[in-house]
Amino acid sequence: MRTTRFVVLTALVAVLVAFASTAATARPNASAAKTVTITFWHAYAENPAAPEMQRLTKIVIPRFEKLNPGIKVQQIPFSYGSLQQKLTTSAAGGTLPDLIRSDLAWVPQYAKLGAFAQLNKVMPDFKSFADAMFPGTLATNYYKGNYYGLPLDTNTRVLMYNRDALSAAGITTAPKTFDDLRAAAAKLKAKGIYLFADGGTGGWNVLPWIWSGGGSLTNANYTKASGFLNGPRTVAAVQLLADLYKQGAIPSLILGDAGAVGTENGLAEGKYATILDGPWMLPIFAKAHPGFKVATAPVPAGLGGSVSVVGGEDIVLTSGSKNKVAALRFLRFMISPWAQTQMARAGQMPVRKDVAKNLPKINAGFAIFAKQLETARPRTPHPNWPKIDSVLGAAVASAIKGDKSTQAALDDAAKEIDALLAG
Repeated sequence: MRTTRFVVLTALVAVLVAFASTAATARPNASAAKTVTITFWHAYAENPAAPEMQRLTKIVIPRFEKLNPGIKVQQIPFSYGSLQQKLTTSAAGGTLPDLIRSDLAWVPQYAKLGAFAQLNKVMPDFKSFADAMFPGTLATNYYKGNYYGLPLDTNTRVLMYNRDALSAAGITTAPKTFDDLRAAAAKLKAKGIYLFADGGTGGWNVLPWIWSGGGSLTNANYTKASGFLNGPRTVAAVQLLADLYKQGAIPSLILGDAGAVGTENGLAEGKYATILDGPWMLPIFAKAHPGFKVATAPVPAGLGGSVSVVGGEDIVLTSGSKNKVAALRFLRFMISPWAQTQMARAGQMPVRKDVAKNLPKINAGFAIFAKQLETARPRTPHPNWPKIDSVLGAAVASAIKGDKSTQAALDDAAKEIDALLAG
């Protein structure tokens, strides 16, 4: 009797399984029909073999899709130049994707055009993510009282130095203060070594000196330059660069001399004792100059402390996204501790303070940059930043060359920048 019941039950199960299988192939998969595809534009790298592309494509996105089975991510890589061009044409035509990895300088430009969504208004949990970020990286998304993105990856500049060049002049440690720079200049010059070298006078180059000197380019809400750019501490910081140049402690590279030795080769060859540069230089030095071991230290401190400048990219949601809920889920995932750690393993500097604490375990060379990011600040987040940067660079170059006094050069620049900030 038990055997008969077992046989009947087995046959019934087989029939039900067969019916279910037939029914599944006879109609579309219900979950597949509900799958949402979000588009993500970025310029991580054009080469799919690049470490960041490999990590994004093979680990990060698959993990997100596994955790969110109803969402697919279509990533579209661009070169940096072509991405901005595509953004401009697509913003005008209303054909932007759901998410973009945007250069931080682009955020206020496209925010003004209405192309990017105000994340602090569309994300109920915006503050919890914002609080996890370095303040300087977060500020790159600010425009007229709102935040149009969140930081995705970051970088900053620190002092890089040649130990042997300093040692040749009897200097045992990297300059820690503005006074140390002044004291080291004459000693290094006597040995035929430049104290410091940089490749320009724009914001990326001179703002660390201005801020560390206790000065500023604008007021706190980026609406006024007069009284700030031409204030006494800013003038003193720029005057330091002008004085060092006149003393022969800074090469003509800072004024755009194409014949001058570049910062990379100059530092490695001992022609320059110090430069300011970012984390990407560590593998470059290791590969191009295997006999040279670059050393790093914080930006020399003045009255404002040790302050550097923020670089990197932000992740933004476009205003026209038709998949905002799914897109915001991916945005949150990309700035989660797990994803930030994964991309750090590919060489990207994380934007979260909690992840940065573990950087020495991931990449020991990153530790100094994480520390500098605690005080680093953004270049003025404003749609007219490229023009502001040009005015600033011209004014500092004029002061360094002695075409104008530093005060006069910055007075004139402050008036021009006031007009640009009002635009």
